[in-house]
Amino acid sequence: MPPGQPRTKPRALNLALAEAHGSLFTIFDAEDIPDPQQLRMAAARFLKESEKLACLQARLVIDHAAEGRLSALFALEYAALFDVINPGLLRSGLPIMLGGTSNHFRTDALRAVGGWDAWNVTEDADLGLRLVRAGYRMGDLPSETYEEAPLTLPAWLKQRSRWIKGYMQTLVTHSRHPIRLVREAGVPATLTFLSLCVGTVISALAYPVFAVVAFLAFCEGTLFAATGFFSITSALAASVWIFGAIALFLPPAIGALRRGAPRMLLLLPLLPLYYGLVCVAAWMALHEYRARRFAWNKTVHGIAQLRPRLGPAAGLTDGEAIPAPPEPAAARY
Repeated sequence: MPPGQPRTKPRALNLALAEAHGSLFTIFDAEDIPDPQQLRMAAARFLKESEKLACLQARLVIDHAAEGRLSALFALEYAALFDVINPGLLRSGLPIMLGGTSNHFRTDALRAVGGWDAWNVTEDADLGLRLVRAGYRMGDLPSETYEEAPLTLPAWLKQRSRWIKGYMQTLVTHSRHPIRLVREAGVPATLTFLSLCVGTVISALAYPVFAVVAFLAFCEGTLFAATGFFSITSALAASVWIFGAIALFLPPAIGALRRGAPRMLLLLPLLPLYYGLVCVAAWMALHEYRARRFAWNKTVHGIAQLRPRLGPAAGLTDGEAIPAPPEPAAARY
């Protein structure tokens, strides 16, 4: 990238988009290991669909879940999101929050909506909604891409707080003119956006509040009876607890079974603690939104030890392994 601000992924993508000559535009993060046929699958899908299909989201899989509890819970979360929630929403014609990698786009559609917001730290979430507002739709691509999850809690918190901060940015950006949003995206897509974006932020921030209120109501004996001092809040806490438990446990369980990994079901009891960490990340994100709104918390990759390696194990000889990158060309900007 030429010198300048912001030093973010979407700014780099905008430069790539300016130079792109192909009709399709695909993003893979550097640590990705996509299915070898994924590009062909995406191209074939675009070829037989209408021009309104602007984006395909492939399914992300954490491939080193055995490396620790944190990466295992991350893998369970991804199984719920990419094998259950996202395909269901897309099949219903509703938008999703894009995963930011293994995204396949029509280049013309990207240019029609102006590319990415270089200052948004979850540029994928913002772009997905802008595509919907412009009359395009997204689709599910049933092809897997293996990803690396953060191994340490500090790295995980930095990544997750960036995601949630980006959701806050996206919410502020698209809610400035709510009537226009509903008119362009439609009521179902708008409600889905609010559920995914606002719901994620508010539920993460309020997680300890509802937990404390539910505990106090339980001690008073009014958790399931709307009486006493905590009448309204206890009824609300009980509703959140019941429906939240379904949303918390059912999609990951289905996702684990769909991925043929029933042993992941043993991690389900740890999910409340895992989403407690999401709460910590949300409050970090709120602080960063005020103090470091456009700072990009970069995630270090390449440190996992149990990921599959390209080379002899993948049927390649040592001489056929991925070569070292060439020397950088002279700067053109």
